[in-house]
Amino acid sequence: MPRSGRPERALLVLLVVPFLLGAAAAPSSQEHVEFSFQDKRITESSGLVALGTGLFVTTNDSGDSARVFTVDDRGRTVGVTEWSGDAHDVEALAPAGGGEVWVGDIGDNRASRDSIQVTQVPAGRGDRHSDEPVYDLTYPDGAHDAETLLAAPDGRLYIVTKGFLGGAVYAAPAELSADHPNRLVRVADGILPMATDGTFLPDGRHVLIRGYVGAVVYSFPDFGRIRPVPLPDQPQGEGIAVATDGTIYVSSEGTYADVLRLPESGLCTAAAGICVRGGAATAVPAPDPARETPEAGGQHRTNHTWWPWLLVGGVGAAVVWLQMRVLRSR
Repeated sequence: MPRSGRPERALLVLLVVPFLLGAAAAPSSQEHVEFSFQDKRITESSGLVALGTGLFVTTNDSGDSARVFTVDDRGRTVGVTEWSGDAHDVEALAPAGGGEVWVGDIGDNRASRDSIQVTQVPAGRGDRHSDEPVYDLTYPDGAHDAETLLAAPDGRLYIVTKGFLGGAVYAAPAELSADHPNRLVRVADGILPMATDGTFLPDGRHVLIRGYVGAVVYSFPDFGRIRPVPLPDQPQGEGIAVATDGTIYVSSEGTYADVLRLPESGLCTAAAGICVRGGAATAVPAPDPARETPEAGGQHRTNHTWWPWLLVGGVGAAVVWLQMRVLRSR
């Protein structure tokens, strides 16, 4: 009986150490905070658009009414836009130009909706109501869950589905009809698994699509994968926006959630040799992933640390072995 004390103590150490190391390695979501939402009505921010002049637009997903919020660069709500009709599961926003945004009521967790909806509404300072048409969209191959709406430079809309093993891209007709459902066309596959939002880059030739733990840059219009982009750690990252100057912003669900700003170099390294500033694309040397370093001062930390997971896996095997020893000693 006394012989079992040593294995039990070792077992306790193995169980505690990885949790302590994991906590030490966990990234901080407080870094590069641009602002925090101040409106307690914004509880499940699921889309983000940088409207310009220091304004941002966001929307709650399922459970909210048909509305979007405009906030300033301090996170204060300065305008609410409502539109006619019911909201089922609004999951996405996309810039429409001229102070307007596309709203995507495209969420479908159970993949059971006969159609999804999009509408274009004005946003900005002041409350307003939109009577713009609401367009029905239908998939050619059955219902899908989606949280990503993209608006191309020519105005055409694209929807990226949210799949566990990867998503697909569906293109809407160039001209939408409010009189009958608009049939989507599948144009690409193999998109980032569990995509939660996306946006065109300022050059109009690249698309940035995010998931919960990272993002990927794709070429447009073929949606060829270029390279991954690390993102800061967030509780449930579901929003991404790119300003005209190339600054990337990411948002998360949760009351009073932070909107984070990525370093300026993030977009330059993202497009594999394409640096986008002020809407102009400039060729730069492609970065060497093996030599990439954090931002000066170690401020930019991401949630792609791999070694704690490897450690936990090894510890798990050791725990099983020690448990067997403890049982055999009794």
